[in-house]
Amino acid sequence: MKPAIHPDYHPVVFQDTATGDAFLTRSTISSDKTIEWSDGNTYPLVLVDVSAWSHPFWTGARRIMDTAGQVEKFHRRYGRRK
Repeated sequence: MKPAIHPDYHPVVFQDTATGDAFLTRSTISSDKTIEWSDGNTYPLVLVDVSAWSHPFWTGARRIMDTAGQVEKFHRRYGRRK
């Protein structure tokens, strides 16, 4: 690797703002906020809006579409086949 051309790769804590869950990983992102982790060290903190803990696909809280209502709405709008 060439020196002084790569970004700093360091430990960072990402925290989900919706659930409060957090995980420690490595990244090149920087942040002004910090958090003290369970190992006693202080790491940069990056707040994220959506993570696997709050995303509807992973939590199973997906919206179920009313297909019967959609079919009736289609028939009202365009009529039934003869």
